Amino acid sequence: VEGMDLAEAKDKQLSEYRNKHIGFVFQSFNLQAHESALENVISPLVLGGVGKKKERVEKGMAALARVGLTDRAKHKPTELSGGQRQRVAIARALVNEPSLIIADEPTGNLDSSRGADVMKELERLNDEGITLLVITHDPTVASRAKRVIEIKDGKITEKAGAR
Repeated sequence: VEGMDLAEAKDKQLSEYRNKHIGFVFQSFNLQAHESALENVISPLVLGGVGKKKERVEKGMAALARVGLTDRAKHKPTELSGGQRQRVAIARALVNEPSLIIADEPTGNLDSSRGADVMKELERLNDEGITLLVITHDPTVASRAKRVIEIKDGKITEKAGAR
């Protein structure tokens, strides 16, 4: 994948690969409560040893801008709505400019209006060329996918095109 034999890679190499090429959006956001939105967004850069603080902040602010949250950069997660927290999680997934984003139930903790906003954002990212893998039980979310693979009891039961 992208020039790397993942089957032969060591744990450290796999970890570096994930950090650089895959963005993760978790159902429960997984934001650090004591950190600001910006600090949460740049955490993959810090963990990956990317650049100096100024560069990380610039990248973090650019990622927050992509999800419309630059005005909330200094706010802690408890000061954000559920939709804003999920957009911070999306910005964190974007900060390393990944080629793949894996989103686990990205609308699961949101009301239908906020969930629709998050799906629009994910669709926009997909239109920009980022591959999305969205795991969901929500048929409304699944219906927005370009391709749907249904898994039941650990086995693929159906493959279908969606939109």
